Order: sequence, then C-alpha cells, then structure tokens
Amino acid sequence: MKRTIALFFALLGTGSAFAGAPEIVNANVTKQGMSWRVEVTLLHDDTGWDHYADGWEVVDAEGKVLGYRKLLHPHVDEQPFTRSLSNLILPDGTREVFIRAHCSIEGWTGEPVRIELSP
Repeated sequence: MKRTIALFFALLGTGSAFAGAPEIVNANVTKQGMSWRVEVTLLHDDTGWDHYADGWEVVDAEGKVLGYRKLLHPHVDEQPFTRSLSNLILPDGTREVFIRAHCSIEGWTGEPVRIELSP
C-alpha cells in the first residue's frame, strides 16, 4: 500500500504525466471576404516544452486538412488560450468543418469539434 501511495505522489510531481489531451473549449469560423477566419480556444495543462498543446487543424468531413495553426510555445500561465488562423480558403460548397487539437505528447486527440458554416 505504501508503495502505491508513493508511486501516486511521484507521478503527481512530474506534471507531464497528467497533462492529458488538449480540450477545445470554443471555436468560431467567420467569413472575411473570400476567405475565412478560424478562432480556437484550447485548454491544456501545459507543463512547459516537454508537454504542451502545439497545434490545431481544420479538416473537412472526409478528414482532408484545410488549414493548420502551429503553436510555437507552451502556454503554462495562459489557460485557456485563444489563437486564430486567417485567410483560410475553403472549397466551394463547404458547409461544415471540423477542428482537432494536437499535443506534443498525446498527438491528435479527442473528438473533432464540428462547426457548421454560415454563408
């Protein structure tokens, strides 16, 4: 029993063991002229350069990548945080897109968030 408790506290102290997957807490897609702007708010227990939310992407219903936003650094003290992607060109007739988040350890995780587009 003591060994189990000691292991629990040892893992708790590592931080990155419990950072988990990034969560998309909000996403907006708005038309701007002929292109689109995507704004995504992520929540992730970034621990530093060893484990952080490092990007998100916009995909169509078939999984084709339409846009990608690389996150260049950890956001340890800024949670949740919002980043945008502008000048995204979507194929004519696109009625919905999906956003999925990426983490430096977990990779692509969670269910993509579906966004219905308004013309």
